[in-house]
Amino acid sequence: MIRPATTKDASRIAEIIVTNYRVNFYPFFRNDPFYFAELNVLDTAAEYREGSEALQNTYVFDDNGIVKGIIRVNGTEVVKLYVEPQFQSCGIGAELLWYAVDNLSADNLWALEYNTRGIAFYERHGFQLTGEKMIEDEWVPLVKLERRASV
Repeated sequence: MIRPATTKDASRIAEIIVTNYRVNFYPFFRNDPFYFAELNVLDTAAEYREGSEALQNTYVFDDNGIVKGIIRVNGTEVVKLYVEPQFQSCGIGAELLWYAVDNLSADNLWALEYNTRGIAFYERHGFQLTGEKMIEDEWVPLVKLERRASV
């Protein structure tokens, strides 16, 4: 079931985000101070406090009380989409993405340029690279994907 996130989900959301950053992005950047000190569950969970924009824009895939994935949407942009690694390739990411497309009018996102697996996932679900690129935080290369209405 996909439902709006609550403050009770904050620590689980943070675990999923931190785990995915370390598993998926650390191999590219090898930045120990960021991935194993600055990035932590406690600080990430604090972003999802009651009334926060992050909490208001986040939805969770809740499987009988077990949060297995999250999606955060700002306007029509997918800001975050992560599934606990143990539950990846089970259709959870696709369900979260389709929920955002169908119910929240999500139609664009920025992905790490090196994340070929993630980009391929979005392309399988109707998103296309636009050719737009940007550098986030002075060193993180991102590419833009959009979903055409006819897809």
